[in-house]
Amino acid sequence: MDGDKPVTLAAITGAHGVTGEVRLKLFGEGVEALKRYRAFNDDGCGGGLTLRKLRDDGKGGAIARFEEVTDRTAAEKLRGTALTVPRSAMPELEEGEYYHADLIGLRAVSTGGADLGKCVAVENFGAGDVLEIQRPDGKRFMVPMKGAAVPEWDHERLLIEAVYTE
Repeated sequence: MDGDKPVTLAAITGAHGVTGEVRLKLFGEGVEALKRYRAFNDDGCGGGLTLRKLRDDGKGGAIARFEEVTDRTAAEKLRGTALTVPRSAMPELEEGEYYHADLIGLRAVSTGGADLGKCVAVENFGAGDVLEIQRPDGKRFMVPMKGAAVPEWDHERLLIEAVYTE
């Protein structure tokens, strides 16, 4: 795993009010999980955002205030900005847990030994995570991230049960 790989936790969807607050779409486990981070998008060149205040919006998103954003105009300019942290800043995981960012880009191979391509996305439509695999020919297929379909994975590859690859 690349410890410096940026992981997107939320995205700014627009301004909220006139004092520089922004609306966030959350990609993680809610507001409480996002609160453990104080700085986002710091590329080492002073381009980061420092979280001053964060609250739940009651609709599955959040409202945030950043030190660097002081008015609505500045907040509007941030629309579409992804809030990222380095992978190394995220909590360690228990056995069998994973971050979506760790799966994206992994090689996928079947239990029969066939090269299936690579994982290009991880979706969740409500019944659990689903991996989107892009074959070498560009075609894509989806596989549930369940033990029966993906019996093994590590930082180099996903092993996918052959019956799910047809």
